[in-house]
Amino acid sequence: MDAIFNFIGSIFGYVLWFSFYVVKNYGVAIIIFTLFTKILLFPFSIKQQKSMAANARFQQKQKEIMDKYKGDRAKANEEIQKLMQKENVSLGAGCMPMIAPMIIMFGIYYSVINPLTNTLHIAADKVSAALNGLSTLPGIGMNLGGRYGEISIVKYFGSLEKYLVDPNGNPLFSPAESNSINDFSGGFNFLGLDLLATPSQCSFQSMMWLIPVLCFVTSVGSMFIMQKLNGTKMQGCMMLMIFLMPLMSAWIAYSVPGAVGFYWIASTVLGFGQSLIMNKFYSPSIMEARAEAQRVILRRQQEAQLEKLEVDDYVAPSQKAITSESTAKQSTGKSGSKNKKQKKSSNSSSYQGKKK
Repeated sequence: MDAIFNFIGSIFGYVLWFSFYVVKNYGVAIIIFTLFTKILLFPFSIKQQKSMAANARFQQKQKEIMDKYKGDRAKANEEIQKLMQKENVSLGAGCMPMIAPMIIMFGIYYSVINPLTNTLHIAADKVSAALNGLSTLPGIGMNLGGRYGEISIVKYFGSLEKYLVDPNGNPLFSPAESNSINDFSGGFNFLGLDLLATPSQCSFQSMMWLIPVLCFVTSVGSMFIMQKLNGTKMQGCMMLMIFLMPLMSAWIAYSVPGAVGFYWIASTVLGFGQSLIMNKFYSPSIMEARAEAQRVILRRQQEAQLEKLEVDDYVAPSQKAITSESTAKQSTGKSGSKNKKQKKSSNSSSYQGKKK
């Protein structure tokens, strides 16, 4: 799975590096980068919102069917199947709009935590050799282990560059790559916060504790506001989950480099703005009203078509009388003509008999 997410992360890394190259600040680059991904995911969000509205409408009608056929499960299942065909609802239809953003989100995460390979696109074997070489140095290797080793190299690159050599003593990175890493490491100060530092390892005066706190506040605040706008209330376990998930994200943000937590903050804030837009134009009530309007229009079109067919098949009584009279005359005329022919034939036969 790491290989897949690293591949996706390397694609998004081009956007992150371009953003950094333009603004020369990693914090601003993350905001631009996150905005780009939100725009990219917006069609998925719309599709997911529509799917959620359709499923909510389906569940309401499903409940009505279950109540109506409470004692007949077979009949209830039959009516539910008909309802699914009528509403064009599939139980798995909403999965893809949810899975695709999750995959992309993991790719974004990997582009943030692996800046050398996925953002600067330095060869993975060089980065791996650098990490392996530094891991053997006393007092340094213990700080470069784990998932965030690349961020540590970027952070301390000025001090570590002299150790980044191959067995022959040649530099692992080319001059151009070293310059890119130096430029990159100098742009991680955002509003006085060092985004390469880890809050758990910083003093209170560094203000790095603001990152996990903001992770928690933005997550809880956005969820409460959206619930109020949607008119929903959470109780019991659901209310506990509202606090549990932000607490977990805050703890993770406290334990990882600040750039990761800052990305989550930017993603939450921009995601909240996206939710406001979605709620204004694609809220469940609006989607229900649009779906109802479409059903009314379709029903009127079907009724108009039916009325047209009835008008085409309809014959007025006066027209029926005229048609019947005309048919009778034609029938009488044919009958008279036939009788004349028969009479003539009879006379001819009689005449021939007399002559004979």
